[in-house]
Amino acid sequence: MSTEHQLREDVEATLRSVRDSRTEMNVFEAGLVADIEVEEEAVTVEVDLTQFDPRTSTEVMETMLSAVRDVAGVESAHVEPATADTEGRVSIAEIDSVVAVASTKGGVGKSTVATQLACALAADRDVALFDADIFGPNVPSLLGVEGPIMSDDEGRPIPETVGNSDLEVLSVGLMTDGGPLAWRGAMAHDALSDLFADAAWDAPDVLVIDLPPGTSDVALTTLQEVPIDGAVFVTTPFHTSIEDTRRSRRLFDENGVPVLGTVVNMDRFVCEECGHDHDTFPGETPIDDLDMQVLARLPFSTDLQAAPEPGTAPDSFASLADTVMGRLENVERLELPENPVDLRGLEAQQRVDRVRETFESLDSGESLYLVSDRDPTQVGDFLTNLAGTDGKPTEVLPEFTVERRGLEKWALKAVHP
Repeated sequence: MSTEHQLREDVEATLRSVRDSRTEMNVFEAGLVADIEVEEEAVTVEVDLTQFDPRTSTEVMETMLSAVRDVAGVESAHVEPATADTEGRVSIAEIDSVVAVASTKGGVGKSTVATQLACALAADRDVALFDADIFGPNVPSLLGVEGPIMSDDEGRPIPETVGNSDLEVLSVGLMTDGGPLAWRGAMAHDALSDLFADAAWDAPDVLVIDLPPGTSDVALTTLQEVPIDGAVFVTTPFHTSIEDTRRSRRLFDENGVPVLGTVVNMDRFVCEECGHDHDTFPGETPIDDLDMQVLARLPFSTDLQAAPEPGTAPDSFASLADTVMGRLENVERLELPENPVDLRGLEAQQRVDRVRETFESLDSGESLYLVSDRDPTQVGDFLTNLAGTDGKPTEVLPEFTVERRGLEKWALKAVHP
């Protein structure tokens, strides 16, 4: 037996005497030891600390380090957090479908709908859930997920998985000690922006985002910085909630986010005495005036209040998941190539020159794609003149489509006649 092999066995035997005070198991039984590396007399132990807060993590590492140093033959010892395998992981911009769940008021069941929707979608898809409700992150408690989360070698946060499922979850609630969050707007904006930009997802098919209620800077940040494919509003049938939902839709329209429809939560309840359905708000019918497709009407029911489980969901949420995905497939979005003409930040003459140069290089039937930080609709008239002869506009107008992608991002496709 080699000296290094024997030293590894001695280190392992010693660590089996180190116990996790929470579980009363040794650190191997508790799953804390990720790897042991031995090179001559140098020993490095990688420890999985995902279930500990930073203070406890430090205590665990110091205890294990002290034990390893006492092993005969160990000249140098290191105990360090294990890093997650991030091969194949993607940024949020690379996820196929992103669905935001929004509400204009708190307490209408938005987080429950977002979580149950993600669990229902996970029945036949790889799904992730982003809790962007930075001031009231409830998703971790709904799913029984605890932090702190791990990061990779580059410092990118790695989302947690729920139990033995493949459902990924990321929330600011997994990055704190559970205390109240009292961040000012700029701090909340920066924290959320960093999470959006840096998180390394395990290539899910669908990402569900639980937005904070209302139209705060945090919600606006999400609409501006995340490529959302569709939004689902959650409301109750009470008239003030409906009115606020109608007004809030403008924010999504102005930022180029398609609204898929609304979920009417707590729409009715079943009387325990008579067994009949009753309206939660009798006589209220403002939902009929809401210019939004109703995706689901959910009753006030204990069946829908059960703890969400990835891959399974009540029939009403399974149906909602099918409806949402169907609506997403029918949303017409302008597909941009990898390198469209980018006019953002350019002076007026630079914009003109770049559009002219690109369009004049195209053959009949070829397309010009561009992105801009202002409405490029007027480019259509310019292209009509470019496509003509002798300075006269062409009689065959260029086909062009304009689409808003964010507060300062527009997209345009023009086909050379």
